[in-house]
Amino acid sequence: VKSRTLAASLITAGKVRVNAVKADKPSQTVKPGDVVTSSIKKSVRVLRVKAPGERRGPASEAATLYEDLTPAPVLPVGADSPYGAGERPAGAGRPTKRDRRILDRLQGRE
Repeated sequence: VKSRTLAASLITAGKVRVNAVKADKPSQTVKPGDVVTSSIKKSVRVLRVKAPGERRGPASEAATLYEDLTPAPVLPVGADSPYGAGERPAGAGRPTKRDRRILDRLQGRE
């Protein structure tokens, strides 16, 4: 998330786990080797802490302090898109005839 306030609200909502245990407070200490799992909207992100930060800094510097373990999204059978069944990227326009046929097959409306 973009701010510490948003991160704190995710933790108080129970959307963050540290080593598979719900984080109970925003100030919970993490150490190298800890695995942090967060769920935002419909996506899950898994990160392993590499090292603690010396200071607050830019996101590019913070990205060196963790390893992303998030699994690749699983594509449904017959879908050639990284988006889930029936999902389209924002602004992609109307579905093509092929897209409609795939959606009909997935929803059992052949």
